[in-house]
Amino acid sequence: MSAALTRRALLTVGAAAGALALAPRPARADALTVRIGYAAIGADNAPFANGTIAATAHAANALEKAFADQPDVKIEWFFFRGAGPAVNEALANGQLDLAYQGDLPAIAARANGLKTRLLLAAGARTPLYLAVQPDSAIATVKDLRGKKVALFRGTSGHLAAVKVLTANGLTERDLQIVNLDYAAAVAAIANKDIDAIFGQLNLIGLKDKSVAKIVYTTKGDRPEFGRNGHVLATEAFERSRPEIVQKVVTTLVRTAHWSSLPENRAALIDLWAKSGVEKGILAQDLEGDDLAVRSSPVIDDFIRAQYAAQARAARENGLVRRDVDTDGWFETRYLDAALKELKLESFWPRFRADGTKVNA
Repeated sequence: MSAALTRRALLTVGAAAGALALAPRPARADALTVRIGYAAIGADNAPFANGTIAATAHAANALEKAFADQPDVKIEWFFFRGAGPAVNEALANGQLDLAYQGDLPAIAARANGLKTRLLLAAGARTPLYLAVQPDSAIATVKDLRGKKVALFRGTSGHLAAVKVLTANGLTERDLQIVNLDYAAAVAAIANKDIDAIFGQLNLIGLKDKSVAKIVYTTKGDRPEFGRNGHVLATEAFERSRPEIVQKVVTTLVRTAHWSSLPENRAALIDLWAKSGVEKGILAQDLEGDDLAVRSSPVIDDFIRAQYAAQARAARENGLVRRDVDTDGWFETRYLDAALKELKLESFWPRFRADGTKVNA
């Protein structure tokens, strides 16, 4: 990978995190900095995110508290405006040990030989939204044919949008796709430069301000249409520091349990609001959703099937140049140990490959 590409990747790191720099390992043999990447960034480059148990753990300083009894272990977080592709570049250059990102970027990295292990689900089944101009005649997904549509290529939302298009008899070639990150897409629709956006909860804010209207969401539609994410570790870090990986996973599972409890919904929204997203928007995104489903860390048959399906779709759509085998990619021993330790083996619902619930 070229030095120029590396410099571009580092420029995408959030302002606050970037000031720290993606530092080399400490010189002391007994000291360790655990470097965690996050494939998003808050409003105005705020070093916070929302919508996942990883974002919750960061906002609550959960990992820092968990390692408080190990002063030689330091946790550093890095937030990337360039989302999953930018995280991939940092991982490939040995600048991160763990990361949160969506399914497609991780699949692309695996196709290119990046060795990682998927540890637990995070931000699985997250809704995708379709917003259009407030006075647009576009009322359904089918109406997008021939329209100029913003889509953040290479992210988990990309293939989620492809699934939705396919179900409505369309392909990307039937649209005028404009590759824009989420912030640029918002500006583009406000300036009437595009007809529609496939995006995430920031589109709710546009709707509330009458800048756009939402004509479709995956909420309540087929379960495989949602966006999926995870926390991963580099294979080298997982093999060399399994005790650190275990403590991180156990802390994230504990965070997931707290986040799943209905009585914590308001407090959860308060933490996510550190990302700069208004609480009302966050509440609308969660409206009608079971927190135990949205916050589940469980890697069940549905998650495995979705990653396998996304790998096939990435190949079929020319997003990767070779087949990607997802068998053996998931390393669930840390998750299983955490669920057992915290007595949460049966807490979260599990789903079959087709999305139907196995247990209550």
